[in-house]
Amino acid sequence: MPNAEVRSLEDLGSLQNLSGLQVGLQGETAAPPARVYERKVDNFGRAYATGKRKDAVARVWVKQGPGKITINGRDLVVYFARPVLQMILKQPLVAAKREGQFDVVCTVAGGGLSGQAGAVRHGISRALTHFEPELRGVLKKGGFLTRDARVVERKKYGKAKARKSFQFSKR
Repeated sequence: MPNAEVRSLEDLGSLQNLSGLQVGLQGETAAPPARVYERKVDNFGRAYATGKRKDAVARVWVKQGPGKITINGRDLVVYFARPVLQMILKQPLVAAKREGQFDVVCTVAGGGLSGQAGAVRHGISRALTHFEPELRGVLKKGGFLTRDARVVERKKYGKAKARKSFQFSKR
């Protein structure tokens, strides 16, 4: 056992002599360099991303423009008639202070209107980070880049729904 301790001390001495190891004043190693995200834009100047929420999947393209939002070939106000859903959709653009600067074209399928609105919001957030990587910090802090993993629980055998039981009768 004492030989192992001597060997590890010798290794430690040789490790400290390595030129790549930088030790700070407090004895901590230097932090690794921050990850650099690069811009991902196609030949038409659009950034593409996929957004998901519940069973809904949205394919989103973002490009610079007057701020027109089109969903499945229809205008935002026509497709999502409820103001709450429209607000959910615009949240990433408002948080990034880019409202009215980007045209958004998306196709969304599956789920209901609420899930589709969440999927489009997730897609817009991801597409914005592909178009302008500097916005990643703002959108991540707002929680727009995180995929909401909550989905409907499956129905179990012998149950009325996922957890609800049938009415109990003693006789």
